[in-house]
Amino acid sequence: MESFYDNVSKESLIYLGVTLVVLVILYWVTSVVLKRLGKNPNYLLPKTAFKRLAFPLILIFLSVLLRMKALRDILNLSEAGFWFRKISTILFIFAMAWVMIALLKIIKKAVIQNYDIGEADNLKARKVYTQFTILERIFIFIVILLATGFMLMSFEEIREVGISIFASAGVAGIIIGFSAQQFIGTILAGIQIAIAQPIKLDDVVIVEGEWGRIEEITLTYVVVSIWDKRRLIVPTPYFINQPFQNWTKTSSELMGTVFLYVDYNVPFDQLREEQTRILKDTNLWDGNVNVIQVTDTKPNYVEIRCLVSAKDSPTAWDLRVHLREKLIVYLQDNYPESIARTTRLSVEHKNDFNEK
Repeated sequence: MESFYDNVSKESLIYLGVTLVVLVILYWVTSVVLKRLGKNPNYLLPKTAFKRLAFPLILIFLSVLLRMKALRDILNLSEAGFWFRKISTILFIFAMAWVMIALLKIIKKAVIQNYDIGEADNLKARKVYTQFTILERIFIFIVILLATGFMLMSFEEIREVGISIFASAGVAGIIIGFSAQQFIGTILAGIQIAIAQPIKLDDVVIVEGEWGRIEEITLTYVVVSIWDKRRLIVPTPYFINQPFQNWTKTSSELMGTVFLYVDYNVPFDQLREEQTRILKDTNLWDGNVNVIQVTDTKPNYVEIRCLVSAKDSPTAWDLRVHLREKLIVYLQDNYPESIARTTRLSVEHKNDFNEK
């Protein structure tokens, strides 16, 4: 009875055995190098780098084995060489795309871990987060598009489909149709946002009359988290073509205003002293701006603007609400006659009417 070794070429066994040994050694060396680099704080790679790369590396080594004629000879599948080569090619392209995406995520994690977006003054951190987030999505989109194109190009029957995908990415340099122009324009707007950064993650903006924060930035749309928990979905070209307010473009610090409408006999100096006392008694104030100004006069009242500053937009809102309430209570308790004359006259008129 013939054994397995009698039907298999000794040369094929040797080639396959040597290849397996070489691949195992390469895998082990890669593992050791990446793990040691991850332990060294002077290097960019984190400790978990090898875990992200382990499986795609195995797929690359497997694609090499599938392409070997020795493996087909051992399995008695020499006539299936075409399919082995095709599977090997597709597997290699898929694994290489996976490796590139994994490397990008490793680099992103290593870079952004040095920035804390939770800090009060997080402008630089938000810039880095925004750039890496958008550029990461652009890179992944291009890698997947190119990988799909290369896979299709490996088949003669559907090579034309692969060429059309390359054309849509601009690789073939063919002018795209009108139907794709809006999509490409949206993608370009996403790239422009990543470079010019009119908005960043966690920016405080007013869009379409809504106050909110930039929660997510993708290639095609931006998610604005509204203060009442709603989400406003805005196409990326909007932030290139339309005017909008960005309250944290250059700094998270913000000034807030409180308007009071009082009588002409209001004591301005005492009001300034009270505002200073209120601000010093709260941790909402950043200690920078503390101003009271008379901004307008009408026949029946005076408009007073209280200008204060805070470390960020939510704190500025809370400070304005707090200051407005405390100043109104102060006027009610100490200078009730300083309430706007129009209000007092209307109340007196109503009382006279009731007495009659």
